[in-house]
Amino acid sequence: MNGRAFLVIGAALGFLTVALGAFGAHVLKTLLSPDSMNLYQKAVYYQGLHTMALLITGILSLTTQQSAIKVAGWSFLTGILLFSGSLYLLALTGYRSLGAITPIGGVAFLVGWASLGLAAWRLPRDRTP
Repeated sequence: MNGRAFLVIGAALGFLTVALGAFGAHVLKTLLSPDSMNLYQKAVYYQGLHTMALLITGILSLTTQQSAIKVAGWSFLTGILLFSGSLYLLALTGYRSLGAITPIGGVAFLVGWASLGLAAWRLPRDRTP
């Protein structure tokens, strides 16, 4: 996937983050238990945070073709789907077995941040006087 794709997907996920957050705040707050609402809010928070990381990754990948930046982008996307996705489903369905997926998404987030840091480290240093 290239930088443009990461940016387009990031923009779509940003839109979805706001929509899901508003849906939770205005519709689900009266339907979910406090524990389920907490899980839902955590899903929105981590989706938003890692959507921004995906956008940063997309911008950075426009300037470099490093494999580490592609790993970062895919990892952030995978983390959003697995971590936030499992929390959304857990909050809405109460099906506890979905909680087993959440740590896999968390590991994907960690891989994404490490890969993004590695890609940034490998960028050429500024050579201006």
